[in-house]
Amino acid sequence: MGTKSTPPGFRQITRRDGIFQEQVHDTYKIKGKLLEPTICPECNAVFHHGRWQWLKAPADAHQHNCPACQRILDHNPAGFLTLEGDFLYVHHDEIINLIHNIETKEKTEHPLKRIMAMEEENNTMLITTTDIHLARGIGEAIHDAYQGNLEFHYNPAENLLRAHWSH
Repeated sequence: MGTKSTPPGFRQITRRDGIFQEQVHDTYKIKGKLLEPTICPECNAVFHHGRWQWLKAPADAHQHNCPACQRILDHNPAGFLTLEGDFLYVHHDEIINLIHNIETKEKTEHPLKRIMAMEEENNTMLITTTDIHLARGIGEAIHDAYQGNLEFHYNPAENLLRAHWSH
């Protein structure tokens, strides 16, 4: 006998292996389906086949801000990466080039992964991103290239990542 949620012949099993359904709440994720094609008036990314892509926009495309541009307009980053230490000052140009190369590579395939701002003060740099995975990827690339200490703090309730690298 089944219940409302369980078909007849099956029984509910309680999992004890620690696997759980990830609950991500992203206020910038578009609710429902956008009409296709839709173009972002800010960056010209095109929503086509269920995702944002860099395509030539048709003349009859609808308009809607993509989640990355909306984050930028709202000044609400998803990722914060802080870099600090004397090593940053000594290797500043190399690290900046690495950061831009990673963003360019990611943004080419994923239009929603962008750097919002890079602020520098003394031997500290704060990089804000529109995507948590870009902040993590930049932090990991810097750590792989130069070692040092890399820490992450993820807040699932806000879909927010804070990363800190020092050397």
